[in-house]
Amino acid sequence: MRAVIQRVSSASVTIDGEVRSSIGNGLLILLGVGHEDGPEDIDWLVKKTAALRIFPDEDGVMNRSIVEVEGEALVVSQFTLMASTRKGNRPSYIRAAGHELAVPLYEAFCASLSDAIGRTVGTGEFGADMKVALVNDGPVTICIDTKNKE
Repeated sequence: MRAVIQRVSSASVTIDGEVRSSIGNGLLILLGVGHEDGPEDIDWLVKKTAALRIFPDEDGVMNRSIVEVEGEALVVSQFTLMASTRKGNRPSYIRAAGHELAVPLYEAFCASLSDAIGRTVGTGEFGADMKVALVNDGPVTICIDTKNKE
């Protein structure tokens, strides 16, 4: 699994002209699911995401997690995060999981993150043409790949 995690002051996802989900202060998470991913990737990534100390404390130091600041989360499926650009100029998405694997893992990630942060997680719609809007706070953007845990 690959995630791009952005600390935001607001974010939303719109599908067919209608806002599907929106959040205030919190995290926008773009999530890519690979064909080699499984429940262990979800567990590790949820724990890492919920514990990331990227929110400011009273001294302005990034020292608080989304749980500590009672922030919100919005998770948007993003198969293009699994792109390989090693050869040529056209990305290959061969590492991206197909719907039969990716949808249940995406949904399980969202449910597990919701449990971890103690609030409902906003979502997009897997496979839909989505318009994502955000105000990146900081800016703070973290990239995580569960296959590179070291």
